[in-house]
Amino acid sequence: MTTTTNVDPQKIKSMFSKVASGYDKANDILSAGIHHLWRKKLVKMSGAKTGDAVLDCATGTGDLAIEFKKTVGTPGQVIGTDFCKEMLDFAPAKAAKLNLPITFELADVTALSYANNSFDITSISFGIRNVADPVKGISELARVTKPGGKVCVLEFGQIENPALNKAYQFYSTKILPKIGGTITGETDAYEYLQNSSAQFPCRQDFVKLMNQAAQFSHVECVPVSFGIAYIYIATKSTADRKSVV
Repeated sequence: MTTTTNVDPQKIKSMFSKVASGYDKANDILSAGIHHLWRKKLVKMSGAKTGDAVLDCATGTGDLAIEFKKTVGTPGQVIGTDFCKEMLDFAPAKAAKLNLPITFELADVTALSYANNSFDITSISFGIRNVADPVKGISELARVTKPGGKVCVLEFGQIENPALNKAYQFYSTKILPKIGGTITGETDAYEYLQNSSAQFPCRQDFVKLMNQAAQFSHVECVPVSFGIAYIYIATKSTADRKSVV
């Protein structure tokens, strides 16, 4: 399996900088708000608890970081990072409005500055398919995760049921780009969303990709909303051995 994508990081950064101001509104309308439920489910599946240290990469406007902070509480630490400043600029005000102290920093998931074994949980939602080398990104998340900790991924996939998939494909190719384009003025960005989601590996193919990092003792894959998206929870090995599923 290839470990790289055809993604151009600079083009991705430019694309997100252009949609940043309308990103949250578009997400809420296009998913009917369901994406918030997906993030809540990921946090629950992660086993996050009061006092945990969490790193959320590709945090965007901070939605998943905020969900984690609600769970880890005041004793816990949450850092949200993104490589697109324009997206990240919206995150602090959202967290402050909820009285949630979260640190937001500019960072690239493939070159994190944090020390090995720093976090109980690391995560990335709807970001790994935008990384030129996804395995390198997962490896970095694993590197900064404590042994026995969790690396959590939420990403779009493909619906297995043929009838449901046909209906969703019509929505995602014919309707979604028009609505997203109307809200943000960037139709191309939402065409990219559909195309990249359709091409990116999911289910066991993505589990295999994660295991190329060779740092996991177990990877769990759970579909949400019939497989529109998938949650992956990987447990970092506590011993130096090959990964297993």
